[in-house]
Amino acid sequence: MAVLTRITVEEARDLVAEYDLGSLRSLSGIAAGSVNSNFMLELAGRRVFLRVYEEQDAAGATREAAMLGRLAGSGVPTPAPLAKKDGGLVSTVKGKPAALFPWCDGAICCQAGVTERATERVGEALAQVHLAGAAEPCLPGRFGFEGLSDRLDLVEGSRDVELAALAPTLRAALARAHETRDLSLPTGLIHSDLFRDNVLWNPEGRIAALLDFESACAGTYVYDLMVCVLSWCFGSDLQPELAQAMVRGYERVRRLRESEREGLLVEGCFAALRFTITRITDYGLRTHAAGPRVVKDWRRFQSRFERLNALGSTGLRRALGA
Repeated sequence: MAVLTRITVEEARDLVAEYDLGSLRSLSGIAAGSVNSNFMLELAGRRVFLRVYEEQDAAGATREAAMLGRLAGSGVPTPAPLAKKDGGLVSTVKGKPAALFPWCDGAICCQAGVTERATERVGEALAQVHLAGAAEPCLPGRFGFEGLSDRLDLVEGSRDVELAALAPTLRAALARAHETRDLSLPTGLIHSDLFRDNVLWNPEGRIAALLDFESACAGTYVYDLMVCVLSWCFGSDLQPELAQAMVRGYERVRRLRESEREGLLVEGCFAALRFTITRITDYGLRTHAAGPRVVKDWRRFQSRFERLNALGSTGLRRALGA
């Protein structure tokens, strides 16, 4: 699934020759992720990670690579891209931008393995991203009101009767959330997608690396925090002890303003709607002969949206200890 562009050993060898890394010994695809093509390269004495950018052009890949280098230099636990012999950070393979990164050993935490200490550390790391990226030039993301509205047009016009019937309700909820967002909330670079599969852990239970800044963009910090709450702190329901630990960790590094605390519900609802809508368009509507290409059920985030609304602003703040 994550090897959308296949490359040969010869093509990988030509790419490695642009770096001062030694000779290529082997190439293997990595079956993880859904946006870019990822590979492990075995070199003489080390491994490196190869990313082929499937959706970004060379300029976008170069901006992202430079941003990752600056974040890593500021202490954010994310691997900085390796520089070529000419100092550049991005190469080309099969006509697409590509970059090499140091290999990071680590494991992804399953939902059953999420602990208060883990969510606390995720909160700390997210706040580090926000502080380190405060001066980063960043563009609006793809998942704002207009982009999500366009996706709902696709849903409403689809042949799936069940999903098409949901579009008006989702559109009304999205409009309400959009209209009630506080435009004065603190804003800067956000990760926007820090789910469990984008964090690697070392054997001691510490974060080894934050991954996949593909969706990083300008956004409100509290929205980014609520994305993490939605993805890390829900099982069948919101788990307050996990959410409170995440907020504690975040505030150990960056203190929330009162306006951000008041905005938790609206920003959380907008985030839940984003993932409901994108999982419908990216997975629910995309099928092949064998069925959906991957199982990512939009209903999970629809139910989280409903849970946030049931809690209300006061109830959510209490549940998050905010």
